[in-house]
Amino acid sequence: MNVFIDTNVLLDVMLERRGFYRDSLTVWSLVEQGKIAGQISVISFNNIYYIVRKIRSRKTADRVLAMLRDVFTPVALDSKILNQAIAAGFGDFEDAIQYYSALHADASCIISRNPDHFPQSDLPVLSSAEFLAAYSLK
Repeated sequence: MNVFIDTNVLLDVMLERRGFYRDSLTVWSLVEQGKIAGQISVISFNNIYYIVRKIRSRKTADRVLAMLRDVFTPVALDSKILNQAIAAGFGDFEDAIQYYSALHADASCIISRNPDHFPQSDLPVLSSAEFLAAYSLK
């Protein structure tokens, strides 16, 4: 199964965010174990680097980038995804990039802490807990 993972799920793991860490870590572990294929947008790298460097340290942020690179498959931001995101009229441009990156990657679903930030479509958008329950992977 090919899933697309939103930046906030990755940050839940790296920052050990209370209430979200455990399920997000389980999703991350499923990718590491090869039980699911995890794709992330290349913009997640710079967003995560900025946040982790600010909250923790540059050294930690550097390690995090290497982990992301080694575990997940990056989805390149190309002109097609960019144009779709610009034209989409999402309330949050970053969410639009995530959504069209997931479509471009032929993901089965998007895993996000903010499913309501994405449009209703044929592409399911699930929280980590919802994903684990729906696919009996917990």
